Amino acid sequence: MICGNQSSLSGFTLLGFLDLNPYLQNSIFVLLLLVYLATLIGNIIIIFLVSVDNSLQTPMYLFLRNLSFLEVCFISTTVPKTLISFRPSNSSISFEACAVQMFLFVSMGITECFFLAVMAYDRHIAICKPLRYKVIISQRVCFILIIVSWMWGAFISAGLTRFIFSLPYCGSNVINHFFCDMPAVLSQASSDTLMNEITLFIANIVAGIFPFTLIIFSYVNILLTVLRMSSTAGRQRAFSTCGSHLFSVTLFYGSTTCMYLRLRPSVSQERDKLLSLLYSVVTPMLNPLIYSLRNKDVKNSLKKLVRKYGFV
Repeated sequence: MICGNQSSLSGFTLLGFLDLNPYLQNSIFVLLLLVYLATLIGNIIIIFLVSVDNSLQTPMYLFLRNLSFLEVCFISTTVPKTLISFRPSNSSISFEACAVQMFLFVSMGITECFFLAVMAYDRHIAICKPLRYKVIISQRVCFILIIVSWMWGAFISAGLTRFIFSLPYCGSNVINHFFCDMPAVLSQASSDTLMNEITLFIANIVAGIFPFTLIIFSYVNILLTVLRMSSTAGRQRAFSTCGSHLFSVTLFYGSTTCMYLRLRPSVSQERDKLLSLLYSVVTPMLNPLIYSLRNKDVKNSLKKLVRKYGFV
C-alpha cells in the first residue's frame, strides 16, 4: 500500500459500543453474552438431534443441520471479539486479523444466502414434485449442494476481502463498528473510494441475486401448486412447512439488503451497527427457534432424547 509521507496502518481500533455510557455498555455486554450462549446451545442441539436420530436423516434436515453449523461459525466470527473489546485495552485488532475476520464473516454470510436458496429449492421439489423428490434431491445431490454453497461463499469472499485490503489505509485507525465489516473498513481507506464502492455494490448484487432469484422462483411455484390443491389440510401443511423458512429468509435478506445494497456508506453509523446486530447476532439465535418450535419432527426427536437420558 502506498501512503506517500504517511505510514501504513498496522491495525485498527474497533470502537464498538465504547462510546456509550457504562450502564448501556454493561447491558449490551450481558445481552450479547446471553444471545451468544443461547445461539450455541440452540444450534448445537439441532446438529446433535439430526446427527443421532435416524428419522431426521432426510435432505431437509441435513440442510438444517448445516445451516445450524453455519450459524455457530457465523456468530463466532464476531461476538467473542466484540465481548473482549468491551475493555478499551482489548479493542485493537491487527490488519491481518481484521482481514481474516472479514473473510470468514463475508464467506459465511454468502454461504447462508445459498443455503437459504437450497432449502427453498428443496421445499419446491417436495411440494411441487413429491413423487420425484427422492430421485431429484438424493443424498449425493444434497452433499453436492452443500459443498458448492460453502465453496462459492469462500471464493467470493476471498475476492472481496483482497479487493478491500489492497487499498491504502494511512489515516485514522478507529472503526466505528464492533467488527471488521466491509462498509466500515472501506470508509477508512485513504483514497477516493467511489469506484471501489460501485464495484463492491455490483459484487454484492451478483453474490445475492442468484440465490434470491432461486428463492423467488421456488416460492412462486410452491404458491401456484398450493392454490391448486383441493384439500384444505394439504394447503395448511404446505404453508406450515414453508412458513419457518420464509420468516428466516425475510429477516436475513431484509437486514443485509439495507446494509450492503447501497453505493455510499450510511450517514448513521449507529444505524449500521444496529442492522449488523440484526443479521449477525439475532438471526443466528432465532433460526433454531424458528425451525424447531414449528417442526413436529424436531420436537418429537428432542422429546425422545430427553426421555432416553432421563431428564424428565
